[in-house]
Amino acid sequence: MFAKLHFALLLLIRSKKKHTAIFVIATLLIFILASTLFISSSIQNDLYKTLATQADFTLQRYRAGHLVDAPVEWIDTALEIEGVKAATGRVYGEHYYEPKEQHFLIIGIDFYDTQMHQDMQKLLKNLDIEEFLSRKNMIIGSGVKAFFDKYHYFNSYTFRPPERSKEKLYIYDTLPQESNLFSSDVILMDINEARKILGIDADHVTDIILSVPNESERQKVYEKLIISHFDTRIITKEDIKRHYQNLFNYKGGLFLTLYIVTLITFLLLLYQRYTMVTTKERQEIALLRSLGWKIDAIIWLKVGENGIIALFAYLFGVILAYIYVYFLDAPLLQAIFLGSDNLRTEASFTPYVNISDLLLLFALFVIPFLLAIIIPLWRLSIEEISETLR
Repeated sequence: MFAKLHFALLLLIRSKKKHTAIFVIATLLIFILASTLFISSSIQNDLYKTLATQADFTLQRYRAGHLVDAPVEWIDTALEIEGVKAATGRVYGEHYYEPKEQHFLIIGIDFYDTQMHQDMQKLLKNLDIEEFLSRKNMIIGSGVKAFFDKYHYFNSYTFRPPERSKEKLYIYDTLPQESNLFSSDVILMDINEARKILGIDADHVTDIILSVPNESERQKVYEKLIISHFDTRIITKEDIKRHYQNLFNYKGGLFLTLYIVTLITFLLLLYQRYTMVTTKERQEIALLRSLGWKIDAIIWLKVGENGIIALFAYLFGVILAYIYVYFLDAPLLQAIFLGSDNLRTEASFTPYVNISDLLLLFALFVIPFLLAIIIPLWRLSIEEISETLR
């Protein structure tokens, strides 16, 4: 076996110019699809980690198909339901910068809340709560920071609440690079400042999040929340997870469809290339048969020769994709997956490799690759030796 493999390597080296184009195209195909898989896997892995820490239910108030502010009394009503451990009102909304048609996501933070205090300390190591609350400060995402710098808002920015007053907030700090995937267009500020800028009354909140630790009680809690108010919508953690799964499956599916179309075209070209072989290649096969080689041995020799190409193209494409995504942060493809209709997101992808996806990619590439050359090689191998060598 090693002798045949050595012979296949010698044939490959001797005909390296013939196989260069095939190797380059095959590597490019693997590179594109592997990059897509790496990006999708990394984003989904980060999302699932984030979702694991999120509340079990989100209670929203809807009227005429639109989200409206919910009264804070709903928090007490939710806490009275058996199984609900905690209920917290949230204040958030979009601030629209009309001159450039951009929007920021404003999130109000209750810095006196113990859990929120701890979460913010984890996010920003050097955060001094007393210093932050000593004046009207805000913490901004990297996308907001780039936008403010571009339009010379270096130290502060003035918001225009609905009643047309002015609220000037100072830039305290920028969120870390690692959080860019979710916080590029985010502005964090004190919850009372957020209420003023977004026009939310003190006795209302944007929505309410609830924690139900016991999974067996969640369905009962869900039903009680539904009947507690007739203008509510309940969003579960599983609903959010399904939404993101559908989103990334859709985008990944588009790339997979393009990959399959391109792969079929490549395999047809590969099949045609081995059907229209040169006289030299025909004579090479005929010479092997005249030396006593069996047809199946010749086919396996050629399969091994091209299998080496397929294997190295696969490995090289996967390695290039890994570098492109996790070291270069996937320029061009990043915008497709993360979107670029608002503030540009410069995210760093967390390395995450799904072995089953790579094995599936290997099977979807290498097996069709080898099958595309077996039939024409078999036809060549059964030709009359005397006619070929003449």
